[in-house]
Amino acid sequence: QVQLVESGGGLVQAGGSLRLSCAVSGSIFNINTMGWYRQAPGKQRELVAQITSSVSTVYASSVKGRFTISRDNAKNTVYLQMNSLKPEDTATYYCRVRTGPVNPVDYWGQGTQVTVSS
Repeated sequence: QVQLVESGGGLVQAGGSLRLSCAVSGSIFNINTMGWYRQAPGKQRELVAQITSSVSTVYASSVKGRFTISRDNAKNTVYLQMNSLKPEDTATYYCRVRTGPVNPVDYWGQGTQVTVSS
């Protein structure tokens, strides 16, 4: 059974920083892409950032320059450093891991709440 455990969410003032972590455990092989998504109330889930096994990164335009994604393959952990947070960053943040490239399978975390006050 594969588990993704997220941590690091919380309440922060605008301009502040948070660091999210997502630790993957269980019988999982060939982790390819690791990423963070977020979903605000009444909105669709959206990609925030992702990082491939070759350390290629993609960021949503709204977070580029403020957020940094990284991964530690030895620990099967992905991080999201969030700086200069804005109230519009308030959402539930989800970790997603995709195996592959052959027969890719997605695994999701349970989500961690990030609230940015103005």
